[in-house]
Amino acid sequence: MKTRIDPRALTKELLAFNTINPPGMERACARHLGAILEAAGFRIAYHEFAEARTSLVAEIGGDPDRPPICFTGHIDTVPLGAKPWTKDAFSGATDGDRLYGRGSTDMKSGIAAFVAAAVELAPHLAKSPGVVLVITASEEIGCEGAKFLTDAKLLDRAGAIVVAEPTANYPYVGHKGLVWFEIETTGVTAHGSMPEVGENAINKMAHVIGDLEKFRFPVDSHPVMGNPTLNVGTIRGGLNTNSVPDSARITVDMRTVPGVDHGHLCHSLETLLGPRGATVKPIVDTPSLYTEPEAAWVQEVFEVCTPFLDARPTPKTITFSTDGAFLKQGYGGPPAVILGPGEPKLAHQTDEWCSMAKIEQSVDAFATIMRRWCGV
Repeated sequence: MKTRIDPRALTKELLAFNTINPPGMERACARHLGAILEAAGFRIAYHEFAEARTSLVAEIGGDPDRPPICFTGHIDTVPLGAKPWTKDAFSGATDGDRLYGRGSTDMKSGIAAFVAAAVELAPHLAKSPGVVLVITASEEIGCEGAKFLTDAKLLDRAGAIVVAEPTANYPYVGHKGLVWFEIETTGVTAHGSMPEVGENAINKMAHVIGDLEKFRFPVDSHPVMGNPTLNVGTIRGGLNTNSVPDSARITVDMRTVPGVDHGHLCHSLETLLGPRGATVKPIVDTPSLYTEPEAAWVQEVFEVCTPFLDARPTPKTITFSTDGAFLKQGYGGPPAVILGPGEPKLAHQTDEWCSMAKIEQSVDAFATIMRRWCGV
């Protein structure tokens, strides 16, 4: 007998768990989902990279000749922000088609949609290549949960990956890589009236920033992703106005395209900025994700999504990074798409919401993708 889960109701249940990261504390939410999936016949495993920082891997079916298909999403969310919300961020308030809450778009609705699809199909999946659901902790800070699963070799097999991040049900074929650097200059403090006896770290940093403005990536552009980018995001230096500052720090956000090696990028920055006395330290490192749009499975996903869109999808990449980059590594490089019901422009916003109609559309799309992969 089929079990039907209302994906809108499940989204509300997930919103009620406060998984704002930091601190995250995803354990209760992960175990809630695990109980639902275990009752439907899934094999459940919980993995924690730190206390209460819980990721869930749920599997059903299996075939030695054909790997399962993976659906993935993260259960942590970003903070609410300084601006007051007009809706309760955790109650799942609704207004017309809109379902409000922190994580409604990014991305608890996507998780609810693929869990609902998988539970409904569970009786048919047990004797098929199967489905694996990877529900991660701490995506919002460096994809820590997914990276832990990959580095610890806790992932078995997957032949394709659907990352249910917010795309308004448009299938994207990848995203740029993300690497953050902290760059520091040091000097010698002195009284502000005698700067000549000190060494000004902020002045050094000004030259560093000038050098960064002239920096050129080893790969100019990508035919789908476009150009890699560099942005100086923060700057800190000095303790008081009447002293020569002896320390200054900036953080730099780089978005990379396939062909840019992050280790080589760090070395290039050290070579460029070393003569300025600057030190370079990577603090976040997420690889790019890309699947050739001509791949047969990607074209099949495009076909599945066409009824929900104005026209057949064309190859595009999303602006943000995802767990999919690490999971693709962990599973040995299968094709991947980013596809979910949330609204991309509403991620991290005050009064974040998701269309309930798009949640239902996602369930249909995910179920079709699962059925086609598993032959059920």
